[in-house]
Amino acid sequence: MKVILAEKPSVARDIARCLGATTKRTGYIEGKNWCVTWAFGHLVELEEPDSYDQNLKRWSLSPLPFIPETFKLRIGKNKGVAEQFRIIKKLFQQAEEIVCATDAGREGELIFRYIQEKARVKNKPARRLWISSLTNAAIKTGLENLKPLSHFDNLASAARCRSEADWIIGLNSTRAYTVQFSHGQGVFSIGRVQTPVLALIINRDRTIRNFTPEDYWQLKTIYRDIEFKHKKDRFDKQKTCLDLLAKIKDSLFTIVDIKEKSSSQPPHLLFDLTELQRTMNRMCGMAASLTLNIAQSLYEKKLISYPRTDSKYLTDDIFPQCKPTLNKLSHRYQKEIAGIESKLKKSRRFFNSSKVSDHHAIIPTGQLSGNLTANEQKVFDTIVKRFIAIFYPNCDKAHTLVEGETAGELFKAKGTRIVKMGWTALYKKIDSKEKTKDEEQQLPVFTKGEEGPHQPEVKTCQTKPPHHFNEASLLGAMETAGKEIDDEALKEAMKEKGLGTPATRAAIIETLVKREYIVKKGKLVLAADKGEHLINLLKDQKTLTSPELTGDWEYKLKLIEKGEFDRTSFMQAVRKFAEAIIERVKNEDSSLYLGSCPFCGEPIIKGNKGGYGCSAWKKGCLFRFHGLQFGVNLTEEHVKQLLNRGRISRIRTLIMENGEKIQGYICLDRKNGQIGFSTKQEKELEASIGRCPNCGSSILEKYKCYSCTSCDFVIWKKITGKNISLKLAQVLLSKGRSQKLKGFRSKAGKSFSAAL
Repeated sequence: MKVILAEKPSVARDIARCLGATTKRTGYIEGKNWCVTWAFGHLVELEEPDSYDQNLKRWSLSPLPFIPETFKLRIGKNKGVAEQFRIIKKLFQQAEEIVCATDAGREGELIFRYIQEKARVKNKPARRLWISSLTNAAIKTGLENLKPLSHFDNLASAARCRSEADWIIGLNSTRAYTVQFSHGQGVFSIGRVQTPVLALIINRDRTIRNFTPEDYWQLKTIYRDIEFKHKKDRFDKQKTCLDLLAKIKDSLFTIVDIKEKSSSQPPHLLFDLTELQRTMNRMCGMAASLTLNIAQSLYEKKLISYPRTDSKYLTDDIFPQCKPTLNKLSHRYQKEIAGIESKLKKSRRFFNSSKVSDHHAIIPTGQLSGNLTANEQKVFDTIVKRFIAIFYPNCDKAHTLVEGETAGELFKAKGTRIVKMGWTALYKKIDSKEKTKDEEQQLPVFTKGEEGPHQPEVKTCQTKPPHHFNEASLLGAMETAGKEIDDEALKEAMKEKGLGTPATRAAIIETLVKREYIVKKGKLVLAADKGEHLINLLKDQKTLTSPELTGDWEYKLKLIEKGEFDRTSFMQAVRKFAEAIIERVKNEDSSLYLGSCPFCGEPIIKGNKGGYGCSAWKKGCLFRFHGLQFGVNLTEEHVKQLLNRGRISRIRTLIMENGEKIQGYICLDRKNGQIGFSTKQEKELEASIGRCPNCGSSILEKYKCYSCTSCDFVIWKKITGKNISLKLAQVLLSKGRSQKLKGFRSKAGKSFSAAL
């Protein structure tokens, strides 16, 4: 019996169908001497730190850096995972040969190798199915050309390096910064990918917050109802503009030159996952995570190809299948397909096998369904339309530049006219909303030498800051993050990767929201106080906040894949990096750290007269405030809360300038650096489960604990093997102790009872 392991159940069903295996069993499909089983993604993962040493259950700096000599594996804790692994292990042990059919790529290889190692069947004969699409033809060809698993040992080595390195850096930096600097804000989770993404958002928001608009002036004139701009687009001084206005206002306007240029715009490239997510976010505000879930659903319904792809191209062998696919789609998209010429043209712009690594672009399979949700239909229509468009002709445009002159001053007007709509005919409704300014201005026919009166004017304008990120623009920034790297070799390594993968970018954004680093406000993605505090803390750890670490790793991992770099050297460098992080944190005295300046990020210090201000005051930073605010003498702990959380915890009596007393919070407005107050009942107080016995602030329920909003007090949700319910936590907060409880478990595994 031969056993095939696929990454997901849906892929296993496709492979089983091609093999003629039709008998369904619990956890696998069998037939014709084949058994096809499946994982659920990362079925086996790296063990938690306390499995190596029970002392690591308690977070402290003393055991850091912690770097295992040999990594342990564990079975994932999600529902059904342990049972599925048991089935896989049994099949592997009975098999005469094992075939790896996980996704063709680094992570797919890691999934199989971890399962193989945990099941202890590394010495069994094994081969690899390597395909980039799930069509019957591709699967059958792949099965006929199975490759020895050993051919992919370098890929597996690179995958292990990535997994173990992320574990080492994530564990050590997260624990170190949480223990040393959290100040009651919960866990400061730090990761190779999520932290640079957070830095992108923080830096963008800080740029907007610190942006000072500057005035500039434009000189324009209207001739034959068309707006002409002065050849010098912007003037720094209003007087210069007004002098020119006085010079030209009584002169006739003469057309001196007309230039026409044609362009031919090809259809957009096909969708990879990131571009699909960005498009759906722009079109209808769909969250990236929702788009991914819908695309996965469409894939499992056999309506589209594999969605978690980073390629916008198709392999050359797919071209012969396109005509049959279009014929099937024509039952519902007859009008759209009617614009395609009868003989399809194969363009290298879209069909290029050299640009497909693991999986080709997202395209429809040709199958149709009448049982889709509204959102599924939107995503499916968008994918189908993009696929149909690649067989349409180019969009031909005529670009016109008209130059006019008056009193010796030159003016210009631009216009664009569509000569042949081509593929844009499929998008004409959208295009009408997304035209550029040049396209909106339809130029009449001008004649060189014609002249006439005009109406000049001076417009006062202001420079504008960049826009806040939305999900679409943030996904794009993650995809192109490697452009920020100066080292050309690292930049090239990041060229096809960026921060995260198409399959993980949406989850990274959601993780940042869940960890309270960022917030979503409508379509915008904005920084939260906790996220800004973390990036300020890491200002001297540039490698953790820039894409450079990912670039360095990707460069070396690609060399490992090629057999040109060894795993030992890579992991030694990771070890040294982790040691450097911990050494830096241990050398910082957190008791002296008050917080970071909201203007420039430099440390805040206490002045001789009881006030507080930015340590970069000699460089011109003006952020400072008095130690007495609204009748409250601010302690250093108060200042930490203001700078790190945006307000001082606990409602208190505040004294206004007129002597009036009110109940409220002292707050920091980061935008203008002013200390103010708020009487609003904060959401976190509404969600409070009780008061902190240490400082009196609110206790909130978090993912793994019940923690204070202001200090380090915490009740963990699992204590010595026993789950601590919300009700039990509230009893502890109100009464100080519980009754005697059952269900605790000692280190030796013995059950016992105790009161908390």
